[in-house]
Amino acid sequence: MDGKPPQPMVPAYGGNSLADLPSSLLAALGVPSRDQGARSADSDNLLDLAPADRVCLFLVDGLGAELLRAHADRAPFLSSATARRLTAGFPSTTVTSLCSLGTGLPPGEHGMLGMTLAVPGERHLFNCLRWSLPKGMPPMDPSEWQPAETVYQRAARAGITPSYVGPAAFEGTGLTEAVYRGVRYVPADTVEERVAGVKAMLAGPRAHVTVYHGDLDATGHLVGWGSPQWLDQLELVDDMAARLAETLPPGSALYVTADHGMVNAVEKIDAQATPALSEGVAMFGGEARARHVYTEQGAAPAVLEAWREVLAGKAWVVSRQEAVDSGWFGPDVRREWMGRIGDLVAVPYTDCVILASATHPIEAAFVGYHGSMTAAEQLVPLLEVSTR
Repeated sequence: MDGKPPQPMVPAYGGNSLADLPSSLLAALGVPSRDQGARSADSDNLLDLAPADRVCLFLVDGLGAELLRAHADRAPFLSSATARRLTAGFPSTTVTSLCSLGTGLPPGEHGMLGMTLAVPGERHLFNCLRWSLPKGMPPMDPSEWQPAETVYQRAARAGITPSYVGPAAFEGTGLTEAVYRGVRYVPADTVEERVAGVKAMLAGPRAHVTVYHGDLDATGHLVGWGSPQWLDQLELVDDMAARLAETLPPGSALYVTADHGMVNAVEKIDAQATPALSEGVAMFGGEARARHVYTEQGAAPAVLEAWREVLAGKAWVVSRQEAVDSGWFGPDVRREWMGRIGDLVAVPYTDCVILASATHPIEAAFVGYHGSMTAAEQLVPLLEVSTR
């Protein structure tokens, strides 16, 4: 061993990432390209998905490809499906991946560059998952924070009514309005309700249905992936996938994927309780496996040096510009999104997490985490069952 850190698994944007899946699904349905004058629908089909009259995307929060492979015996249906693997995107977290799936764009273009981000020009954080700002601040307009057209709006223009089957509590939230604009929301809280909702939405001649299940990820956060409780959830997901496949009419395809994987924390480093990591820092954003660090005026070089020294052998620590130039967020980052990225970004590659327990106390109690560019977090399955 030469002591050098491993290379990050930079997402394969433009060919093998979650951001490439939505346009490929639309192309399979025959929906015209964004640039209708220059390209056909087929040119958007980067994943080479076969034509179908109806597609159903089953999104399982936290179902990493490495995690599924490690416990294939507990998910026999999923493990028997036609499979490939995609990279999630950076950071490998729910808000970023949901927006990539909702827009067909890499993070640098849709702007959901982490779970908690600085509002450019302001000295406060915005929680993109809970869609919350500090008390007293006006609400964030979803169409301003994330203005890109969604794939559901594209589908609707082509005469397809896209539908989303998911928890009733998520209907009408800021995150839902940001990433699912144009969709018909079908509230469904139980597995039975979700299977029934998908079956109803697939009844038409052309359909684009997304169904979401989040309990696997929630269980992993609380008690760790691979735990008995997590394995029970994996079995439930496998059964749900099998039941969804049974609902497929002729000429249909079911695709199963995830927004990220997960690792279990072995070491926890509390940056806010570590003077060498807290000095010169104005705000701790991001999350424990993809920490956006916003510094006081003029302090960025010194903070970057200190973080690199303390976290040597544990995390990739780069400046904002280095992260952008390395393509972590995609080939391009819109100029107006640059201020959302930390002055430095710290991304663990060992099984450690970087906490900010005073600012994010709930996160500090987790067992399972995600966000980094390790295979366990980046690689997600793309499983296919077809009645074509």
